[in-house]
Amino acid sequence: MAEMHEQDDLRAIGDSKSHEPLVSVVLPIYEEAEAIRELIPRIVETLQSENVRFEIVAVDDGSKDETPRVLRGLRERNPEHLRVVRHLYNKGNGSALRTGARVASGEIIVTMDSDEQHSPEDLPKLISKIPPYDLVIGARMNTYQGTWYRSLANKFYNRFASWLSHTDVQDLTSGFRAMRRSVVLHFLPLFPAGFSAPTTTTLAFLKAGYNVAFVPIDVKPRTSGKSKIKLWDDGTKFVIIILRMIMLYDPLRIFLPTGGILAFLGVLAWIAGLWNAGRLVLPNSAIFLFIAAILTCLLGLVSSQIASARIYYHGDETILIDEDPD
Repeated sequence: MAEMHEQDDLRAIGDSKSHEPLVSVVLPIYEEAEAIRELIPRIVETLQSENVRFEIVAVDDGSKDETPRVLRGLRERNPEHLRVVRHLYNKGNGSALRTGARVASGEIIVTMDSDEQHSPEDLPKLISKIPPYDLVIGARMNTYQGTWYRSLANKFYNRFASWLSHTDVQDLTSGFRAMRRSVVLHFLPLFPAGFSAPTTTTLAFLKAGYNVAFVPIDVKPRTSGKSKIKLWDDGTKFVIIILRMIMLYDPLRIFLPTGGILAFLGVLAWIAGLWNAGRLVLPNSAIFLFIAAILTCLLGLVSSQIASARIYYHGDETILIDEDPD
């Protein structure tokens, strides 16, 4: 029953008077010749069966294998649905997503990996939730068969982002997501070149007040090639991106706890000074820590004022009003 409602919603959206595609599926591709031979036809078949106007924007990020030739062949077989964009050299996953979003013409942009880990059959589940949501993320289930350290790192990122953003972030780094194009275009300058674009969009949408939903999906093992993510280099960048986005939209979330820690250390230094001197005394270390705590909190207040002045909601706010008592 739920699936019938989901398909009806999709077709209702797809019946818009505009001749532009409703959905643009952006595929960042770097040396994935074998995978895209199967993936792109599956995307076409899935969206055609849902009667949705769509396009696929394949961004070849400077591949040096057979990928360009395979894309040309797929383009010849699907000229009405497939558009191919090529970087002259490898610029990174985030740059490919940024290029695809700029080229896309659909009202809804869907990004997914090109290594066949994401199933095209899950596309309707994400698309059908826009509206009322502005960003819908395919959250990987507990059955996700990644390496133990990748799974552990993802759990850390989710917990860290949830604490900083005051939101239950179920999957911060999932690359399978659907979003309103009119909204994401405003965040494109924040996109890093590497693999942190999903982290950036999740936190940017959340902190700017947009509606974000998480939809459970199953992720399959890679069919070919190797992951381009480097655990330590990209893991450090993920943490920096999280802190950067919180600093942009909610700096007090970082400054106030930091000021509190400095003040607590100042109290400990004061107690230690009293213990050692045996009389009322305020050590230099305690004075330094108290001043640092005050300055940190003041800096946080100023940063919060600046952040509040630069946050604008660029989309149509979706407010659900239930007027039917039944």
